[in-house]
Amino acid sequence: FNHKTFTMNNLLANYERILEVLRKISTDTLLIYQRRRPKLFDLELISLVLTAEFMGIDSENHLFRNLPKALSCKIERSIYNRRKRRLSAQINHIRLKLAQEFNESENCFIVDSMPLEVCKMARVNRSKICKEQQYSMPNRGFCASQQLSFYGYKLHAVCSLNGVFQSIDISPASVHDIHFLQDIKTQMSDCLLLGDKGYLSQTIQIDLFNEVNIRLETPKRTNQKDYKPQFYQYKKYRKRIETLFSQLCDQFMIRRNYAKSFDGFKTRILAKITALTVVQYINKTYFNRNINNLKTQII
Repeated sequence: FNHKTFTMNNLLANYERILEVLRKISTDTLLIYQRRRPKLFDLELISLVLTAEFMGIDSENHLFRNLPKALSCKIERSIYNRRKRRLSAQINHIRLKLAQEFNESENCFIVDSMPLEVCKMARVNRSKICKEQQYSMPNRGFCASQQLSFYGYKLHAVCSLNGVFQSIDISPASVHDIHFLQDIKTQMSDCLLLGDKGYLSQTIQIDLFNEVNIRLETPKRTNQKDYKPQFYQYKKYRKRIETLFSQLCDQFMIRRNYAKSFDGFKTRILAKITALTVVQYINKTYFNRNINNLKTQII
């Protein structure tokens, strides 16, 4: 049994299936080039990025060691890395198109955040990761649900009840969850939004309802005036996003960071979430099975 041949064949088959999906919603060339046309089209490169994330190949060296000759002869690793970062906006655009297929008729969403550590607290003072620009520098934060101090960023996300990410954002770790709700106003409207106690704010609640007709539902603190326990079904719904975060950590290894620049870090996070959404789309369209069965064959 030749493990390398099996990996190469599997990688190529997964790549072709993901490329088939992407070609339904996009075109091969996504950026305007001034020089000669590349051998590996933009959409083919994005498909390779998403295939690597789906298969848990987190190291580019490892990816290029296992890359079939049909692909390796078309691109070098350093060029692949640069082009991948340049295509981050297009990767997000593909994710949004796929999310629209799932969430078009949804009117109930869940909002939450999770910590994204870039290094351990002991290394903070000598770490140079993602420090090339002042606006995007990581910092210290605290995750109340895990009772954890960490250094890095927060991933803010909104997902539908069926478990598809609608809106995502990355902020430095010290930014409070509630500030993400200001961004949501430009992206969503006319829906019910379920959050945990981190999103508790009467001012924001009224503002969202008046401006874009979003009804924000959060559990009240027990010492609040007119305290009532949150509707049980809402608590149950909120577990959906926690399961998604667990899948991102487990299968897509979102907490493992090899990036040195913020652009590289952001592109990695975006690629992992887009790969998850593509697998959900394949589950629904090709196999008519539960979209959140992510540890499964797509070929």
